[in-house]
Amino acid sequence: MKLLMPYITAGITPDWTAYLPAFAAAGASYIEVGLPFSDPTLDGTTIQEATAVALSRGATLDRILQDLEAVAVGVPLVASTYANLVIRAGAAEFCSRLRKAGFTALIVPDLPLEECAEVAEHIDLILLASPATPDARLAEIARQSRHFVYAVTVMGTTGERTELAASAATLAARLKQRTDLPVLLGFGISTPEQAAEAASLADGAVVGAALMRRILDGAGPDEAADYVRALRTAMSGG
Repeated sequence: MKLLMPYITAGITPDWTAYLPAFAAAGASYIEVGLPFSDPTLDGTTIQEATAVALSRGATLDRILQDLEAVAVGVPLVASTYANLVIRAGAAEFCSRLRKAGFTALIVPDLPLEECAEVAEHIDLILLASPATPDARLAEIARQSRHFVYAVTVMGTTGERTELAASAATLAARLKQRTDLPVLLGFGISTPEQAAEAASLADGAVVGAALMRRILDGAGPDEAADYVRALRTAMSGG
């Protein structure tokens, strides 16, 4: 079965953890939980807005991890954040707290490949590859990544787009030649049709901004889960 990883910014609403089991029930394979950071340089306007809302509501790592203690999700949780938060706390302490809260893996998009080893000692890292990544480095990213490789389809920030980037097919093929890990396409996948196309090119999709836009516009757990379900149905050929 193709893999689907929806994204949510932790703390975006008072009941944000209610979205997690709803996404799982709707067909999520993993759920990416963004830990808010004040300078999310890789994120586009929608997730920047979601981050600002979460921070304005008082979201902190302590509160987020405490919120997670009370929820059973049923699929693996993947934390994503920026290197500053990891380094400031210390890799061992930061990753230990994530694991205790139920996280399976961590994405740190601005952590250089050469500096991943210390963090990888304490938690599984999922690494990103882009269309501009040279072949030798692509192979090393694939070697060091765990669970799957996150293939960034465009050179730019996250955000909704009208079509899947042409570079997605080439990048997926390059990665599939270099790893037996699943390859998930992300950045810009906004519709069930695009998710189905991503699944046909690779092993699955990551969907963030399109989902966060719905939540920012007021979609509750059930409504947001309906969108996740539509993605899953499309990816399954329904």
